[in-house]
Parts: sequence; C-alpha cells; structure tokens
Amino acid sequence: MSVKEQLDKKKLPKHVAIIMDGNGRWARKRGNARVFGHQQGVKSVREVTEAAAELGLKFLTLYAFSTENWSRPKTEVDALMSLLVSTISSETKTLMDNNVKLKTIGCKENLPGDVRDKLTACMDQTKDNDGLTLVLALSYSSRWEIVEGVKKIASDVLDGKLNVDQVNADIFSHYLETSYMPDPELLIRTSGELRISNFLLWQIAYSELYFCNVLWPDFRKEHFFKALLDFQGRERRFGKISDQVKK
Repeated sequence: MSVKEQLDKKKLPKHVAIIMDGNGRWARKRGNARVFGHQQGVKSVREVTEAAAELGLKFLTLYAFSTENWSRPKTEVDALMSLLVSTISSETKTLMDNNVKLKTIGCKENLPGDVRDKLTACMDQTKDNDGLTLVLALSYSSRWEIVEGVKKIASDVLDGKLNVDQVNADIFSHYLETSYMPDPELLIRTSGELRISNFLLWQIAYSELYFCNVLWPDFRKEHFFKALLDFQGRERRFGKISDQVKK
C-alpha cells in the first residue's frame, strides 16, 4: 500500500505551510551555482501543489522569499526574481487545470514591477478557482507582518473605528496578511534545518512541526504524503489532556 493510500482523507489538515529549504546546498553538491538549485526547486513546487490539490487541501502556503533574502548577493536576487516571473507565466495553465487559486502574502511594494505585474495577472486569472488556494510568501517576514498589524490597529483606534479594549487574539488575527485563511495545522521544513526562520510566527502557535532531511529540489509527492501521514499519527491537544481530547 502506498503512503497516499494510507492517508485518512477525513483527517487531512485544511492548511499546510512549507519552508522550502536546501536549494543552494543541492546545487553546490553538484558543482553548480545556487540559482540552479532554485530552478530545480520549481519542480518540487509543482509536485507539492498538485499533491495538495489531488487530496482536496484548502490552503498551501510556501515560503518563497523572505525580507531577509533581499540581503543576498544581487546576482542571486536578480536571478530569483527573473525565475519567479518566468515560473508564474509558465505555471498559470497548470494552476487553472488543477482549479488552484493563487494568492500572496508579504510586502509586495518591495518586489520589482514585472514580478508584481505577473502576480497580479495570475491572481486575477485564477481568482474564481475554488479548489486549493496556493499562497506564496514573497518579501515576507512574520515580524514585519506583526508590526504592520499593530500599526493598522493603532490607526483604527486613533480614528475611533476600534476600541482598544476590543483588541484580542481574534481581532488581531484579522489585521494580519493571513486573515482570510485558517492557521496552518502542519508546518514542514526541508533540508534538515530545525528552525522557523521568521515564518508565520503568530499563526503556528499550535501547528504540528515536521522536519525532514530531504533538500527541497528532491522533495516529491511521496515526501509530502509521508509528512501528512506523520501528522495524522499525532494527538493534537491544544493545551488539554489526552482524556479531554478523546471525549
């Protein structure tokens, strides 16, 4: 029986987030420039997106480019932005064929104009798709997102639209980039690194964390299914005890 066949379709997470790590190391192992790893990583994005769509997941968020990544060498950043433009153009048909809607989170103002244009066009073309929502975290960091949320709340309080005593966790969540989606039940990180790297810090408060040693360009559907199967074997208590969860 395959890993996919072992999955309980009734216990799948609604939202999975992935830190796609290891492109550079994958390329270096083969004597190539880092950008070659990013190019090969596009295949993994396609595989995982198709797998999530096949299973009927509602949200898949991929950490594609952090605000910290802007400090990388200009040649690598330029190559990544060029790759992003070409990938969006080439993969729009695949998104349509799989009934996938594209969304983004992050500071889009920092992205080059051609990237924003391609993103806007693809999001507009896929906006009526009602299957999986693929969310690309671009020029994103969780600390940036939280600070921006605080600024918006402060502005609404000053404008009299919101009373400070009304602010709670639910209200705060509505001011975040992810306000339209549920928190991820599962966070996957590839390449063996054991850290969160400023990704969805607020949203993963109760997420299950799954780390694997596979470098992102080698990550395929079977690896994704394995992570989901591991998730289904865990007991999610949300601060309660086992007896309370089992009732």
